[in-house]
Amino acid sequence: MARYEHLPIYKAALDLTVHLEKLVAGFSRYHKYTLGTEMREGSRALLMQILKANNAPNAKQRCTELLVLRDKVEALLMTLRVAKEVKAFQSFQGYLFVIEQVGSVARQNEGWLTHTSQAKA
Repeated sequence: MARYEHLPIYKAALDLTVHLEKLVAGFSRYHKYTLGTEMREGSRALLMQILKANNAPNAKQRCTELLVLRDKVEALLMTLRVAKEVKAFQSFQGYLFVIEQVGSVARQNEGWLTHTSQAKA
């Protein structure tokens, strides 16, 4: 099993997950158990997908895992936007930090995917 704790994308995703856990605790009961649950599960899914991509045995499988990660990032972004629209976040600052972290993970994923695609070719 390859080490993953040193990866910047893993660190960004972990920061996102920890922040979301704390943020969702302040949601109203209705949003905590609907959108909050989706956000928490989505952020943990990003961590697991990063682990899968890092452990892929070859560049082709790594590219496949990174494409799945891209889809999971998009799904989490959609959930975050819905939560913002229904005013689940108590402050705009909390939403802003989360969106910036998701953007960071997305950019790093695209860079990793580009690098892996070039290495495969």
